[in-house]
Amino acid sequence: MPRPEPLPEVFRVRFAYLEEQFLTKEPGDLFAQCFGCGPENLIGLRMRCFKTDEGVLSPILVPRRYVPLETPILGRGRLTARHDRYVDVQGSLEELATSRVLARARGRFF
Repeated sequence: MPRPEPLPEVFRVRFAYLEEQFLTKEPGDLFAQCFGCGPENLIGLRMRCFKTDEGVLSPILVPRRYVPLETPILGRGRLTARHDRYVDVQGSLEELATSRVLARARGRFF
């Protein structure tokens, strides 16, 4: 995979020492066209994930064609339970500047 572009300036200090996690390893693989994280999705968000002790963080700068308009957002996700055939996860989106929670979600993935 080609090296990702540098993070937008607003995120660089916060993410400077975190390890980036790559879901897409080869062109055309399972996640390549994902709207959220797919590097091959031309109109997608191209979110990136960084490993933390609590889970993952994602710096998100939504393109102007969607809302909220270019507001820096911090995505958080964490594994809450691991079962034999599935996992439970929780996530949230926060405004980077104010830490105001914009959305929360839980999911079960098989």
